[in-house]
Amino acid sequence: MLSIIQASGWPIWPLIACSVVALALIIERFISLQAKRVAPPKLLDEAISVTARGLPGPEVVNQLAQSSALGEVLASGVRQLISDPRSTEVDVRAAMEGSGRAVAHRLEKYLMALGTIASAAPLLGLLGTVVGMIEIFGAQAGAGAVGHVAGGGNPAQLAHGIAMALYNTAFGLIIAIPALFFWKYFRSRVDAYLLTLELASERFVRHLTHPYHRPH
Repeated sequence: MLSIIQASGWPIWPLIACSVVALALIIERFISLQAKRVAPPKLLDEAISVTARGLPGPEVVNQLAQSSALGEVLASGVRQLISDPRSTEVDVRAAMEGSGRAVAHRLEKYLMALGTIASAAPLLGLLGTVVGMIEIFGAQAGAGAVGHVAGGGNPAQLAHGIAMALYNTAFGLIIAIPALFFWKYFRSRVDAYLLTLELASERFVRHLTHPYHRPH
């Protein structure tokens, strides 16, 4: 492997850097986009149960906000009612939508970088191949001028040089294909989470703004 990297020339190093970054992003997204960190299945029912008899205290609200991304959105609605008991449904929804936008931004974090790597890696590989071919044919042209009587450059050496240059394209595709796959996978996963958060928030808004929570 080391000999292949050395033979591929300097264009291989940006590709290696892209592969390291892409691997780090994939691992980070796998950890961050776990269901328990984003939208635990039973959290909404638990939040509704806790607030069924009245608004909870600050400790409970903070615990809800720190539990997950969904908990953070739900807690923002509770805090709005605690800070202003006369808040309307529009006010509570606006508070939760603001929190939801911040959560959505965090869920989409690094996805653009992963998509960029998936798009750029094949181009970097092609650049390495073009640079390698230019160097090979330049060397062969010089060898042909010097050794014209002997028949020019060595065809075996030329074929070997071309194979080495094509390693850059191969590396680019090896990096781009998994990066594209995981980018699509994480993109669809984030979209599903955002839909879950939106539906849960709408249900929780209707629950919080029930007449029971209005001041007497």
